[in-house]
Amino acid sequence: MKRRTLLGSAPALLLPSALVHAQAAYPNKAIRYIVPVSAGGGADMIGRTVTERWSKVLNQPMIVDNQGGGGGVIASQNTVKSAPDGYTLMQGYVATHGTSPATRKLTYDPIKDFTPIGMIGGTPNVLVVNAALPVKNIKELVEYLRKNPGRVSYGSAGAGSLTHLTMELFKQQVNSFMVHIPYRGIAPAFTDLMGGQTQAMFPGLAAAIPHIKSGRVRPLAVTGLKRHPLFKDLPTLDESGFKGFDAMQWYGVVGPAGMPAPIVKQLNESLNSVLRSPDLSEKLSVEAVEPMPMSPDQFAAFIKTDIARWTKLARDRNIHLDN
Repeated sequence: MKRRTLLGSAPALLLPSALVHAQAAYPNKAIRYIVPVSAGGGADMIGRTVTERWSKVLNQPMIVDNQGGGGGVIASQNTVKSAPDGYTLMQGYVATHGTSPATRKLTYDPIKDFTPIGMIGGTPNVLVVNAALPVKNIKELVEYLRKNPGRVSYGSAGAGSLTHLTMELFKQQVNSFMVHIPYRGIAPAFTDLMGGQTQAMFPGLAAAIPHIKSGRVRPLAVTGLKRHPLFKDLPTLDESGFKGFDAMQWYGVVGPAGMPAPIVKQLNESLNSVLRSPDLSEKLSVEAVEPMPMSPDQFAAFIKTDIARWTKLARDRNIHLDN
């Protein structure tokens, strides 16, 4: 009798386990997607454009949570403290996982404290000069710098920004001097460039496009190893004699450290399927961003390489922003 009772209860004993397994299917609720900038602007648009399509593939809402401040430090701290269950993701980018770790001490480790999910894409930087400067290409700019030592200044979106470090990399390679004028953002930096208060800058291509089209700044070359499809006549620095010169405003997806491998795999594969759609490419082209699908391992290697590049430059140029 006892044996029959135990056997009869076996399905009941298994039922809770089956329910737990069913409830554990990922994802079964909304996913928070932290964007480390305020609402509005290019990075926010990229996050909203991607998650709108990604949520349909995952069949769950993805809620964009804008957390600006500290160059992405606040968003990064909150991401690191979140449960590694796949329900909190962050749009990491060149500041959070590239230039900031290279130039200052952070409360997070950009490698150990995160799980790389995948790359979204990137846009190159473009070397531009005031339209009145008597140079038409990189060679003429280098000659002008050497003939006018200390008379040329360049603007940036702020000390330690990609626009700052990219120009410092250029200065290092041409062995010339330019005065750095840091601004609070790229917009005021462009205002002074067009007004002639500064003579050169290395902004992201998306920010430069309207000013290039207006004719008030002149593009000389783009970073990266291939020409950008929006400016096919504009050479790269690599083909202009600066072999391997690379810098990019990139965006990717990370989560807290310790995320389960099956969830990472599912997120990566679904993200990459979104990135391969022609519709997304067209939307991202507004920010001059080219989709760059990667595996988690490839993205992890990319982050390590970017941090190493800017860390070496910061050390060589003595750029340290800690108080």
